[in-house]
Amino acid sequence: MESYIYRKVITACATVIFAAGLWGCEPEPETTSVQKEGEVTFKERYRPQFHYTPPEHWMNDPNGMFYYDGKYYLHHQYNPFGNTWGHMSWYQAVSEDLVHWEHKGVVIPEEGNEMIFSGGAIVDHDNTSGFGDEGETPIVATYSSHYSYEGEDPDFEQAQSLAYSLDGGETFTKYEGNPVITDEDPDFRDPNVKWHEESDQWIMVVALPIQRKVAFYGSENLREWEHLSNFGPIGSTEGIWECPDFFELAVDGDPDNTRWVMHVDVSPGAVAGGSGSQYFIGDFDGTEFILDEEATSFEIVEDAVDEEVLWTDYGTDFYAAISWSDIPEEDGRRMWLGWMSNWEYATAKPTSPWKSAQSVPRTVDLISVDDEIRMAQSPIEELQQLRQDHQQIENFEINGEQISLQDQGISGKAFEIKAELDAGSAENFGLEVRAGDKQETLIGYDVNSGNLYVDRTNSGDVGFSEHFPSRSEAPLDLNDNTIELHILVDWSSVEVFAADGTKVLTKRIFPHPDSRDIRLFSEGGEANVVALDFWKLASIWD
Repeated sequence: MESYIYRKVITACATVIFAAGLWGCEPEPETTSVQKEGEVTFKERYRPQFHYTPPEHWMNDPNGMFYYDGKYYLHHQYNPFGNTWGHMSWYQAVSEDLVHWEHKGVVIPEEGNEMIFSGGAIVDHDNTSGFGDEGETPIVATYSSHYSYEGEDPDFEQAQSLAYSLDGGETFTKYEGNPVITDEDPDFRDPNVKWHEESDQWIMVVALPIQRKVAFYGSENLREWEHLSNFGPIGSTEGIWECPDFFELAVDGDPDNTRWVMHVDVSPGAVAGGSGSQYFIGDFDGTEFILDEEATSFEIVEDAVDEEVLWTDYGTDFYAAISWSDIPEEDGRRMWLGWMSNWEYATAKPTSPWKSAQSVPRTVDLISVDDEIRMAQSPIEELQQLRQDHQQIENFEINGEQISLQDQGISGKAFEIKAELDAGSAENFGLEVRAGDKQETLIGYDVNSGNLYVDRTNSGDVGFSEHFPSRSEAPLDLNDNTIELHILVDWSSVEVFAADGTKVLTKRIFPHPDSRDIRLFSEGGEANVVALDFWKLASIWD
């Protein structure tokens, strides 16, 4: 499954195994599974209440995310005609707080034989592109054009193209000189552009999926590009590489100590199975990305690398994450979100009239961990405005049985938990969320293996794919015999942050709407809740 199509599985072709480079089975516009206009309520079964979703139709990778004039712009892959993958276009949503979103609609559409694949967007403040007239600030989107041909032998199938906006991102015009970069490799996609101050140029990273490489290009004007170098293969290479993002971060908040982060997806072959995300830490000299051996425990041996794969997320459902560009300097955060899905079952999820959701926006930092440097993620602070009905328990014993917290006022379908748990004498302990009659999602810690885990084997509707019932694990050391967890649970998802955000597990779940119980459990001994804070979270759609 190493072809372009592996990533873009189409429901009508789900049983077909594609050979590399094969193109076919494009779906016809589909309306039968979609509710009629006016019937979208945002209260549908499984509809996330504080995660972004489109009103209807298929969505996958986030694209073209930037900040401009007080607003955060989110674009994403979108099928305007139905609830399966196809007819890829860019759909736009806008927010003033990264929490509440206004749906705008398709702004860069599929046209003719060109579908609009993933990419990024930047604010061209100095009009280096020349797209703006005097006084105008262009917004420039970089995306992959995917061309389909009938009866022709194409020079290229995927290429990098531009679209620009002169009205602050409200509308986009495709550049008449497209494509701006081509390659003989038919799998060549997902461009992302950043300004590199030291070399005074725009840097584009773009994936060569089958080669398991990221290519670097440089430009002064966003229109003309020079190939600079390639990075890879390295790390996890079982599956294809996609959707790179590349950015500089201060280590422990020190602006005089920075590293560059290369984030790239792999599918299949991720740590939790199927699709997932890995990252690399190093330096960038304006031409090449050089791994930081000391920071990341990579050992360079005779021009080879003995590497430890650094996973962005240990769950099954965090893919294609990219970060917002042009966040104001006074804010200073690097923020991103990812597609909460997995190509092993993306088209089969039991939702209608929409398909898929994005993760909550997360801050991304680099922190020191035992003389190494690791990525740390945390939910953005803006989500705290949704908190309601705060409840707290302290020094609560978990005595080897399941203990419901309903009598403590702790239950629900969309909520946030911050908990410190002491392992005590237990061998296995944690929480059950979205629990009900014969179903629950386990968030636990296995003392013997030293793993934090999320188990959705009995989480509700799991029968739509053989790949869905699963337990995902992340290695985690106890700290003075305790763990601290930050948990976000929505109508159809669980996100768990631990170890200062260096260990994250994201998983979709599809529980019965009546499954609202939250329970504590321990096995093999007694554990203890040192402290647990609980908030119900309001809907962003009300």
